[in-house]
Amino acid sequence: MSLFRRNEEQAPRRRHGCLTTLLICTIVYVIICAIVGASMGSWLETPATKLEDETVYVMKMQGTVVEQAPEDNPFDMLLSELPYGSSYEETVGLDDLISNIRLAQTDDRIHGIALDGGAFDIGMASAKALRDALLEFKRSGKFVIAYADYYAGHNYYIASVADRIYLNPVGEITWHGFAAVKLYYPRLMEKLDIKMNVLKVGTFKSAVEPYICTKMSEADKMQTMHFLSGAWDIVCKEVGESRQLTVEQLNAYADELMELQPQEKYLAYHMVDSLCYRNDIDSIFRVLMGTKDYHTLSTTEMANVPRSKTQLDTQIAVLYAEGEITDEEGDGIVAKRMLKTIKKIAKNDKVKAVVLRVNSPGGSANASEQIWHALQVLRQKGLPVVASMGDLAASGGYYISCGADYIYAEPNTITGSIGIFGLVPDVSGLREKVGIDLDAVGTNKFSTSAMLLNGMNNDERQLMQSMVERGYELFTMRCAEGRHTTQDSIKQIGEGRVWLGTDALQIGLVDAMGTIDNAIAKAADLAGIEHYSITYYPEKKDYLTELLESLENTSDEERMMQRLKTRFSQPRVMALMPEQLIR
Repeated sequence: MSLFRRNEEQAPRRRHGCLTTLLICTIVYVIICAIVGASMGSWLETPATKLEDETVYVMKMQGTVVEQAPEDNPFDMLLSELPYGSSYEETVGLDDLISNIRLAQTDDRIHGIALDGGAFDIGMASAKALRDALLEFKRSGKFVIAYADYYAGHNYYIASVADRIYLNPVGEITWHGFAAVKLYYPRLMEKLDIKMNVLKVGTFKSAVEPYICTKMSEADKMQTMHFLSGAWDIVCKEVGESRQLTVEQLNAYADELMELQPQEKYLAYHMVDSLCYRNDIDSIFRVLMGTKDYHTLSTTEMANVPRSKTQLDTQIAVLYAEGEITDEEGDGIVAKRMLKTIKKIAKNDKVKAVVLRVNSPGGSANASEQIWHALQVLRQKGLPVVASMGDLAASGGYYISCGADYIYAEPNTITGSIGIFGLVPDVSGLREKVGIDLDAVGTNKFSTSAMLLNGMNNDERQLMQSMVERGYELFTMRCAEGRHTTQDSIKQIGEGRVWLGTDALQIGLVDAMGTIDNAIAKAADLAGIEHYSITYYPEKKDYLTELLESLENTSDEERMMQRLKTRFSQPRVMALMPEQLIR
């Protein structure tokens, strides 16, 4: 008994000692992390690139192009260089690529650009923006050449601006036209005994079709073929101008499936200028440079060449909005984070105008509304807002853009898709099949509502449909207000229909064709300012920040499950364009 009391008396002292030890360990851990973080930060910091005379900028057309890319992961790059190392999938910022081209154009130490072709994962509008920047570069009189073992995707479209195009003697060019490929799931869902309750507004709102159809609807075929044909016409016209070929010739070549044709045909058809091996490029550089000694810089090295940056008291904020729109979590446009960023812009008295750079297929209707409202608050403060559309500004992507004072799109931007839908899976059949029973009690009529597990009854369906219709009314009202037209006029071009940028201009969804530079110039004009600097939001993260944040984030599998949970676990309306592969 006395032993028990003695232990009881000692317990508080032991707990106090444990807490003290834990506190000391925590403090030591924080100090160590700070020291290691500081040392890693300096070690991982990419050194500035020294730009020398007789330099060629070698733009490697590999990896995934996004609007703004984070800094490269040095560990991934190092591991990829080791024998049997993991492959390194580079993410490239369109902003860096265009900035590099402009530096190469104005700096006399750079004599030309070499496009090292491959398999760029790049959107149609981004490819055009990059190609236009290269065309502008050629006005400097400097050379552009292209070499590749193969030209895939949009690579040949970009490379066609080159003065000379070289191809590996056993290489190939992907040239067969554009297509949209979609997957449809009803037969799979039937085998699993899963039903999908679909509620939508808009004849063309085809994002729901993969769950209820086994092929494209006639409306979806019509709209998809329309914007594919328009985008392909742009490619053929511009490639034809650069290669002195007609649109009819290029279409005939596409019908031959050029990637399976002998390389001699590429020469005969004037799609390339010469067949040569990669080690022959060195001698080509020497001839072009007129010297045996020259230097080359990669995209990353070029991005690290110091630029003279003068931060003025008058600023234009460029706000990037890229990816799917979600409410509170995700890798794309997260409303919770976006609202904080917009508030930061609003508090910066130096900012006199805002350019919203959008590259998004849409997403949550609620999140889109919140972002729309926050941007209107900026306008109420007297800040002009100009939207600049990239590859995609569809559905929710158009929602957040429609309230801007002026909207620019690229000719091959995909936009519109003004429509709303809701998806509610019904797994009651699967639940019965695997032998799971369900029972519940509740105080009110809908207390025990479990649409996912029990399916939807008529009352629930009517309420959900009403919510979707209210969402569509609000969406079209926002568009009508922003475009200074009637709601009925918006509904005539809405219905979930997807439009190409050139069509969007004709029907009044955008104000002009143009790049992000045009949008910045317009924002300055609307704000009445001539001299300004540009600040970017959100700020580009360095690798150490990305590393620390990744430790807190979930795995790819968990993110996928969270996305499915967000999409299907509760009734919500979506402003999202259909998922499809355009190639």
